[in-house]
Amino acid sequence: MSLGDIWLPALALMLVMEGILPFLSPAAWRETFSRMIQFSDGQLRFMGLVSMLAGLALLILT
Repeated sequence: MSLGDIWLPALALMLVMEGILPFLSPAAWRETFSRMIQFSDGQLRFMGLVSMLAGLALLILT
């Protein structure tokens, strides 16, 4: 299995997951996004770090 065989499905799955909330509940997505805009850079970085670590943990466990 090549690296391209992994990245394209992973990207596709990420896009599907990212699109679920705006599709199902656009008002809630808009509210969440407007709250995130008000976060400081440090808070956004921390959320990004937590997200990356959670993804890495899921990859290791599978």
